[in-house]
Amino acid sequence: MSDFLSARRTRLAAALPLDDAILLVGAGLPVPLPEGSDQSYPFRSHAEYYYLTGQECTGGVVAFDPRDRNTRDGGWVSFVPEVTEGERVWEGRTQTPGTPLAALESWLSARRGRPVAMLGAPLRTVAADDPLTQRTREQLKHARRPKDAHELALLRRAAAATAAGYAKLPGLIRPGVTERALQIELEAEFFRHGATRPGYGSIVGSGPNAAVLHFEPSARAARAGEFVLVDAGGEIDRYVTDVTRTYVVGEPSPFQRDLYHVVLAAEERAITRCVPGAEWKDIHLAAAVEMVGGLVAMGVMRGTPESLVAQEAHTLFFPHGLGHMVGLGVRDGSGTLPGRSKDPRPSLRTLRMDLPLAAGYVVTVEPGLYFIPALLNDPARRDRFRDAVNWPLVEQHLDLGGVRIEDNILVTPGAPENLTAAIPKAL
Repeated sequence: MSDFLSARRTRLAAALPLDDAILLVGAGLPVPLPEGSDQSYPFRSHAEYYYLTGQECTGGVVAFDPRDRNTRDGGWVSFVPEVTEGERVWEGRTQTPGTPLAALESWLSARRGRPVAMLGAPLRTVAADDPLTQRTREQLKHARRPKDAHELALLRRAAAATAAGYAKLPGLIRPGVTERALQIELEAEFFRHGATRPGYGSIVGSGPNAAVLHFEPSARAARAGEFVLVDAGGEIDRYVTDVTRTYVVGEPSPFQRDLYHVVLAAEERAITRCVPGAEWKDIHLAAAVEMVGGLVAMGVMRGTPESLVAQEAHTLFFPHGLGHMVGLGVRDGSGTLPGRSKDPRPSLRTLRMDLPLAAGYVVTVEPGLYFIPALLNDPARRDRFRDAVNWPLVEQHLDLGGVRIEDNILVTPGAPENLTAAIPKAL
């Protein structure tokens, strides 16, 4: 077993609230496609299992007994299924190192009567202690938040592959290029520079599609003067980079340029605030106040920025959270501090994190301002915020789309490090 995996298991053995309970972590099983084609969806081991094994192993189970922590393996046993002849013939699968899965039954029998925390994909044949499982999962998530040296190396490689993809875009963005064509060239560069796959469904939206937060690229052709928003990242060995850049086809209008620089300034200030001990929701709200201040200066909103944010008027144009954690997956480790309840304010409903930052965390910082017809044409919102918004000006820009700028930031004991700084942000 690799040294970094051994170190992780030792660290987790001390961090998890097991007492005398045993821990099981399942990788999961393939999910067949529904049409009877003898195929399954692409298999991915549960992230909790992968974190402990670094393996894509269908049906695998990692077990831990704290009574055995002083043994050679520190109390950890990796049970793996034996590869069948059919899997060797049809898939070329090779045997994963570990203890045969058939031995799990006797391992459990020797520990009968002790509580079980079940993480990863659950085993239907094992009865888990649900409250214990919930506490253990919360602590495991928290223990995974600081990235170790191996994880940071993968994230830097993924960032380099992502930067190569984005470097291709400026020369392609012109009238007539389709969203799908941009996606193809972007992702091809990810692969050419070492990515194993895109980290998530790439978002490419032109014109009004740039205001759809999770827009799937289409055959729509970009037009002169439109925004093109691209949110995509490469993945290497399950570690993901999550980046957004916004472009203009040709020359931006003064309004587009002003909107872009409001978002860019808020993003860059938010990055400087990513230091140990800073509360994420405070960074989010500060960015909201700054962007609302920019909208007031542009004549889009009316009032004092702090008051407008307190009224939640900013959610008309900034309806999502400032960002989330990233690493082993695109939402790795997000959530709340153990024991903390989520802030109930409606304006923070979509905030994916509510915790203080710490050294080793990797977070996305992704402020955005959008003209979303579904929000701006809602009669209830128009009535509630009738004095907070310059509605005639908004009417002129309902098909504008939006601007989002996103980087991946490593929190350090000193100044934050932008892992994706190599991707230009000039409009």
